[in-house]
Formats: sequence, C-alpha cells, structure tokens
Amino acid sequence: MSDSTHDPLLQFRDRFPILSKRTYLVSNSLGPMPASTADRLAEYADSWNSLGVKAWADRWWQLPIEVGDVVAPLMGAPAGTVSMVPTVSQAQAMILSALSYTPERDEIIMTALDFPSVRYVTDALAPKLGARVTVVPTDDNLSIDAQRVVDAITPQTRLVAISHVLFKSAWIMDVAPIIAKAHAVGALVLLDAYHAVGVIPVDVQALGVDFYMGGVLKWLCGGPGGCFLWVSPGQSAALRPVLTGWQAHQRPFAFESTLDPASDAWRWLGGTPTVPALYAALDGPRIVGEAGLSAIRAKSQRQTSRLITLADERGFTVHAPRDADRRGGTVAFDVPHGPAVAQALLSRDIVIDYRPGAGIRVAPHFFTTDEELEAAVAALDDILATGAWEAFAASRPVVT
Repeated sequence: MSDSTHDPLLQFRDRFPILSKRTYLVSNSLGPMPASTADRLAEYADSWNSLGVKAWADRWWQLPIEVGDVVAPLMGAPAGTVSMVPTVSQAQAMILSALSYTPERDEIIMTALDFPSVRYVTDALAPKLGARVTVVPTDDNLSIDAQRVVDAITPQTRLVAISHVLFKSAWIMDVAPIIAKAHAVGALVLLDAYHAVGVIPVDVQALGVDFYMGGVLKWLCGGPGGCFLWVSPGQSAALRPVLTGWQAHQRPFAFESTLDPASDAWRWLGGTPTVPALYAALDGPRIVGEAGLSAIRAKSQRQTSRLITLADERGFTVHAPRDADRRGGTVAFDVPHGPAVAQALLSRDIVIDYRPGAGIRVAPHFFTTDEELEAAVAALDDILATGAWEAFAASRPVVT
C-alpha cells in the first residue's frame, strides 16, 4: 500500500466530521455529511423563518434545477438539463408514464440484479400501461453478461431499464453494446446510476443513453431525498410524463386547469419540491467535483484491489469483479457468521454494511486512508479469532 501521507485526496477528510470519530466505509449506502451541510440546512431554516412564503421566490422554487446544475458536470451533462426529484422510484415511474406501448412494442427489459425498488414500481405500472416486463437472469446472483441483455432486445422492446453499476457486487455493466442494440431496433435505454455517479467518471452524452437517474445519497455525500434525472434533449422534447405536477407547468402560478408542459429539465419535475433535502444535497457533489472523478476513480481501484487481496489471503469468497475496469467502488466478501461479524464491526465504529447473498460490503471513498482499510480487516480477524461475534449472533440483521 502507498503511504497515505502522500495522498492528496486526504486533504478533504476535514470536510467530513464523522471521519474523526469512525472508520467510515459505507458510502455505497449513505455518504458522510459534509460539515458545511449543517450551514446549508441552517440557511433553509433561516429563509423559512425570516422570509416565510417569500422564500419560494427568493430561492426555493429554483432549487431542483440549481442542485441539478451542481450534479450535472459529474455526469457530463450540460447545465439546465438535470432535474431533482425525491426518489429514483418516482423518476422511474415518470419515465414509464411518458412512454406509449402497443402490442407490437410493449416490452420493458430489466435484469435480475436491478435494485428491488425500481423493479417494484415497474412491475406494478407495466400492466396498467399495457406493457410487460422481461427479466434477464443471472448465473451467479452478482453479475450480468451484457450480451444476455443485448440478445434479449428485439423489435418489440420499448425500454431497456437497467443498472449502470449493480448494487450487490459493484459490477459495472458494459452498457455500450446494450445502448447500440436498443437504438438499432428503436428502443430507449434508462440507466440507474445510483452506484455510478461520484465514484466512476460518467459522460451521459458520450454514452448516448436516453435517460440517466440516480441520487446524491451515496457516493455524492448529499443525503436522502435528492435524486437526479437527466433526459436526452431529443427525448425530453418529444415525451410528456403523465406522473407530473405543477412545477412542470410553463406557467405554474397561473393555476391553469390543464398542463402546458415546461421545457428542458423543468418538464420532469413534479409537485412541491423537498426543499430541505435539496439544501442538504448542495455541498457533497461540490466536494466530489473539487476532488476530481479521475483521481477518485484511480484511488478507488487501488483500494478495492487491496481489499480483494486481503480477503483472498484469508480465504474469504469475494463478491466483486476481479477486473478493476469492471468494478465500481465496493468490495463484498463472505465471512463466517457474516451478519454477527458485521454487527461487531459496527460496535467498534467501523462502519460497513451487510447484504444477504453478497456478504460484508466495504466501500472506501476518496477520503479513506490506506491504514483504515488495514485496521478494519485486522479488526475482522480479531472478531473471528476471539469469538467476539458471538455476542451479536442473536442481533437483528444490519440495516445500513
């Protein structure tokens, strides 16, 4: 391992107070809060307290696009093209509702490893919209061969809605041939980027994808309730989501009885925005942008490679791609008594999480020191060697 004192990304550690108290290795679940986010939330409270309803005109109404403009450069999107919505489930539903389905083109393709929440909304909406869902299977419950998705796409496919990076294993999907095949047959592609943006470089325009959605909750350190949605300019102009709201109106304060959809990113907004969550979402993405995604990616590949080596030395089954170019920011590995060991690690302020079928998930980020990784695995060794896990054997599963 390289000496952490020579790592320029460690200059950002002081921006995150929790790092002085805990070994934080769970940005794949919830990124740490920047210290300045407390100031942003105080600004929200002060604006409400001092301006009252005037706060809407002062800043609140613009926040879904203002925050979108902060996130946009991190995925290669131009200013004014990213909308902020409360959840990716809502974003998924908006996109599904904007498409038309016919008996000749009614198929939505997903995979067995997409995040369950977006599967739930798709499975529920598809029959109401006249669509049907085809799920591409997996052999190992951790990866999907892109060729399987390519082969599943036919002229009956309307939408391919899959994860860019799989949540269980951090497997980066090879989306280029999928997008190419979909477009060749007249289908559209939606990528769930929750485990991509903030830890791998992304350029939505170079990808040629039609819809790209995710959230600031994890790698972008922006907290819950802030999810981003980018729609390609051509599709944004052509489509009209049914699941919508007054913020998507050209003239929202005219209170007209019918919707005249706004243009660009405004078209993909809903009702009254989640203003506190948007204030919280501002600073994390800014810090990530300051750190630089190329540097973040290089460090992530190095540190996750080290984690795999440490797991291999102990004989743990690794559930993460061996090829660093196919691996996102997380390494999961099975250990004996995994749920209890995870609880024991948490009790020592080593913050990880556990997922059935994957194991203990460890997610270093740009602020993580090499020594923290070594110490976390040493603590795991001690927990197993001393039987300290037994005190947690009857505990409820880790839910981080």
